[in-house]
Amino acid sequence: MQAGCQHGASMSPGNSSRAPAFLLTGIPGMARFHRWVFFPCCLMYLITMLGNGTILLVVRANRRLHQPMYYFLSMLAITDLGLTLSTLPTVLRVFWFGTGEISFPVCLTQMFCIHAFSFMESSVLLAMAFDRYMAICCPLRYSSILTSARIAKIGLGMVCRSLTLLPLICLLTQLQFCRSHVLSHSYCLHQDMIRLACTDSTLNSLYGLTLVLFVILDSVLITLSYTMIIKAVVGITSREEQTKALNTCVSHFCAVLIFYVPMVSLSIIYRYGKNAAPFSHALMANVYLFVPPVLNPIIYSMKNKPIRKGLLRLLCPRLAWPGHGQQPRSR
Repeated sequence: MQAGCQHGASMSPGNSSRAPAFLLTGIPGMARFHRWVFFPCCLMYLITMLGNGTILLVVRANRRLHQPMYYFLSMLAITDLGLTLSTLPTVLRVFWFGTGEISFPVCLTQMFCIHAFSFMESSVLLAMAFDRYMAICCPLRYSSILTSARIAKIGLGMVCRSLTLLPLICLLTQLQFCRSHVLSHSYCLHQDMIRLACTDSTLNSLYGLTLVLFVILDSVLITLSYTMIIKAVVGITSREEQTKALNTCVSHFCAVLIFYVPMVSLSIIYRYGKNAAPFSHALMANVYLFVPPVLNPIIYSMKNKPIRKGLLRLLCPRLAWPGHGQQPRSR
């Protein structure tokens, strides 16, 4: 077996001259089909980058979309792009080139990027829920509270919040890995790495649990926001206004579901599904990391009318502007 997967010497990355290497794996039981699996993965990467890149371009090009809701949508697109680019190098190596060895520092870097962007996405979804709450429940105070300066501070807060993962990296460097160095996925995840440690990882696990509780708190606050939104919408007398108000939340609600449902499912499998088939672990991890970045731009393009108009205006200016480019009528 490769040098990184040798048994025997107990190595601690923090104090050894030679840090251990890990071996990334693809989908269990489908090693012969890895090259074929890469094609749908490549398609998802392409859709993610084109879709989220287009969202950013549309928001930037259309001054009418320079509003809090679309600033937060741009942040969501950036985090999805970051999450996608974090996994792309190793997925490409494992599924196309068939090489899975990754050094400990590179594995730590990838793990930090994946979890940081996931953490940031949870923060963005919370900010978007607050935006919808303010727009529906406090419309008169909306523009005075969600100013451009305040949105910039919220964005900076999201970045700072994701940096709370740095102590997790420091704690991982203190662990010794003397067991098999074979990881369960084609990328590095924290919960996958600590299970290979042969020293006490209680502190590491507790700190990781604390960060998970922050994400759970985000979901609770989002649920609270929607409870208050529904209460406010029910109080609207006009049926048409009720529908209009709820339609502004549909895209965000879908984004919340496709982010939190796979995350919760993956956590449950890791916590209670130790006897579950390895394929189920790989499947849920891939759904959690690949599906939200693919679906978010599609959902917002389909459900959000200003984004659709902005996209049409970007691609076909003459169609987007009625009467634009037409010849003047002869008298």
